[in-house]
Amino acid sequence: MLYGNESISHYTPSNISLWMLMAFQGGLLNIGGFMAVHRFVSHVTGFATLFGFEINQIDKSRALGMLAVPLFFLFGTMLSGLLVDIRLKLHLRPKYYIAFGLIFFLITTVLVAGVLGYFGVFGEPFEEFHDYALLALLCLICGIQNGTITSVSRSVVRTTHLTGITTDLGVGLMRFFHREKLKHEYATETPANLMRFGIIICFILGSVAGGYVFGRLGYIGFAVPAATSGVLFIMMFYYQVLKYQPSARSKKTDLPSVK
Repeated sequence: MLYGNESISHYTPSNISLWMLMAFQGGLLNIGGFMAVHRFVSHVTGFATLFGFEINQIDKSRALGMLAVPLFFLFGTMLSGLLVDIRLKLHLRPKYYIAFGLIFFLITTVLVAGVLGYFGVFGEPFEEFHDYALLALLCLICGIQNGTITSVSRSVVRTTHLTGITTDLGVGLMRFFHREKLKHEYATETPANLMRFGIIICFILGSVAGGYVFGRLGYIGFAVPAATSGVLFIMMFYYQVLKYQPSARSKKTDLPSVK
């Protein structure tokens, strides 16, 4: 799965399991952020809308906050680009384990800081600086996660928000319904549509599970995404560091495309 400079863009059972688990984690992070500070985490469009609203208010400080927070999502995607995308394009071994290690570390930081009271009371009105800090950290996490999976799947898979994947599903369903005219497309669209549908379902399941956990445990609920990200980090570290052995496979200059 994760050897050498190999992309993780094939529809293999291990890769699909990885995508679904990350979509589940994306749902957890979004509902956790929403229940903690009443803002969606990976919804950059929403931040732009809120900025437009707040900039027209007497107090401009919130507008600056709404403008600054999504920059952390951008920074997260840039980090993933440095660790994964650029290295793939240079035919170097992508550092998946560092990207997933950062995600695990940051979620654990949110968990510990929240439990210790550094982010205030769980579910309080969105007013204080620590609310922006929590939202910024969660945006950074989602940026790293989304950037990593988007890079290695050649922009086919996204796991922290559903707008793009739902658009792809709609287009893919039309291709499926017209499969008799588009015979060459049918073989690739069927697994792609199933993958897209699975990601949407797993994201929703993560949100449902998160709603239950965060509603009862508050910041302790972040232990769940910390556990899932920890599992992913251990997997990446095992395959890329402990089990990795350079081979002819890792020296390929052409990365496989999604099929």
